Amino acid sequence: MTSEVKVTRLIIYPVKSLAGIELKESKIDNMGLKYDRRWMLVSPDGKFLSQRTIPQMALIKTDIDASQENAQLTLSMEGKGSHIVANTDDDSEKMDVLIWGDELQVQKVGAEADAWLSDCLGVDCHLVYIADDVMRQCDLEFAEEGEQTGFADGFPMLFISEESLSDLNQRLDKDVDMRRFRPNVVIAGCDAYAEDDLSSFSIAGVPMKGVKPCSRCPMPMVDPDLGKRVGQEPIATLSKYRKWNNKVFFGMNVIHQQQGVIRVGDRLEQTS
Repeated sequence: MTSEVKVTRLIIYPVKSLAGIELKESKIDNMGLKYDRRWMLVSPDGKFLSQRTIPQMALIKTDIDASQENAQLTLSMEGKGSHIVANTDDDSEKMDVLIWGDELQVQKVGAEADAWLSDCLGVDCHLVYIADDVMRQCDLEFAEEGEQTGFADGFPMLFISEESLSDLNQRLDKDVDMRRFRPNVVIAGCDAYAEDDLSSFSIAGVPMKGVKPCSRCPMPMVDPDLGKRVGQEPIATLSKYRKWNNKVFFGMNVIHQQQGVIRVGDRLEQTS
């Protein structure tokens, strides 16, 4: 990977599986890009919900106003208007949730948010928030003790190169856009799938490491503009050349090793 590799896009997804927000710069906190997947929808019994089973979640847009001390999250959906999400604090009601085998005690946002979201999606659900002091350890097979994430599937950040998507689209009858894969950091200036080889590197002085290629679930088959699954692509094509150990891979999971700020245009510098 050359020294000309640069960050071309930064995206956060404040609520797991809802629409993302594109940024020009982002702070990196203890869980990854600031505000990324700090909220999550769960069933009444505490199991996380996602586009895997509720693809229309893609149609709910998110917006963050970080101009005040407690950032304000607003949700909106065509035909349903918008909802300003109440902030949580130490006195907020707690709820036990389960995400990929991890049991966590997190904060419930409140009945108004639950009612608005349940109406949008047609399912009973609760909106929950993971506070700064809740520790969700990354998989110790790939991470060190103390390396953590929020409500992301397993790791703080997902990197994908523009070249990888371009190569995939050349194999498809109809192009798909990067939103299908929900990366946090998009890079360019490298060969297709060069992110597979990311190991130790830094961006804007923030040391990071690639720890595990991202195995893909059915979510890339959901059209984010329609909020529904549309056939078997792009997973069917990826499975022809990006499949090993019975899993399809696209993108690299990354762990940061200190906090900082990264921006669109920053260079990726290999450190090993």
